[in-house]
Amino acid sequence: MDPLIIGLVAFSAILHVAWNVRLKTAGDPLRTATVGMLAAAVGIIPVGILVWIADGRHELPVDGIALGIASGAIEAGYFVLLAAAYRRGDLSVVYPLARGTAPLIAVAIGVLILGERLGVAGSLGVIALLAGFLWLQRPWKIVAAVMAAPSGSRRGAIDTSILFALGIGVTIATYTAIDRVGTRLIAPFSYAAILWFVTCVCLVLWVTLVAGGGIFSGGREENRRAAVGGWLTLGAYLCILVALSVAPLSGVAPLRESATVLAAAWGSVKLGEAADRGEVTRRVGSSVLIVTGAILLAIGG
Repeated sequence: MDPLIIGLVAFSAILHVAWNVRLKTAGDPLRTATVGMLAAAVGIIPVGILVWIADGRHELPVDGIALGIASGAIEAGYFVLLAAAYRRGDLSVVYPLARGTAPLIAVAIGVLILGERLGVAGSLGVIALLAGFLWLQRPWKIVAAVMAAPSGSRRGAIDTSILFALGIGVTIATYTAIDRVGTRLIAPFSYAAILWFVTCVCLVLWVTLVAGGGIFSGGREENRRAAVGGWLTLGAYLCILVALSVAPLSGVAPLRESATVLAAAWGSVKLGEAADRGEVTRRVGSSVLIVTGAILLAIGG
């Protein structure tokens, strides 16, 4: 792969982690996400319209528009789940679980529903992913904690951020599959404008009608940080679009997952989520296994 593309995807990973750090450290992650997506919409929606005009204002296929709407709604759900996870859990745990779950779900669908078969590399990738999840989360300790808790408080002994992280993985796998089809029906930037608009509308409605309160109630500084974060995620998204336009998905996707290691390291060390050096090693090491699994799946899935 061209070194320029590798650099572009790596830069995208850095931007994505920076955006997630802002969400995790925000007073209200959901409102921060909403303000950020609104700020980024100011950039991506006009660009999408201009691309459509430059392309001759051709009638957009109904199927492509429907996919963009569906993807936008699912991505709004992704942010709702992400905010809930970050309110309850650590960046260095939620991010790797969420990002690593998506390729595992894709493999499960392919093998169990579509009858596909994994090669040696793909099988090793599944093993690496599962090993990373087990090392990161240590479910045997969770079971022990639940069993040791009084019967009336066992539900409180379960880390609900894990459940939200797994839900995030489902949304990532779903909107990624939809986008692969949608961007083949509509020019990527115009397609992005559709889904971004829908995501913003859904988030505004959710925050206003369900979460309660004003979208911009966090104060000027918090809103400024959220807006900058939105431009970071837009930059990450555009970098991936450019990379996918000239490089195969099988090469871009695994490189993108390198953000998992960055998030684990940043959360463990900079945010002080790890209690000691051994905990840092476990969280970062398990994230390395998850990324390795994703790479192997891309090679031999």
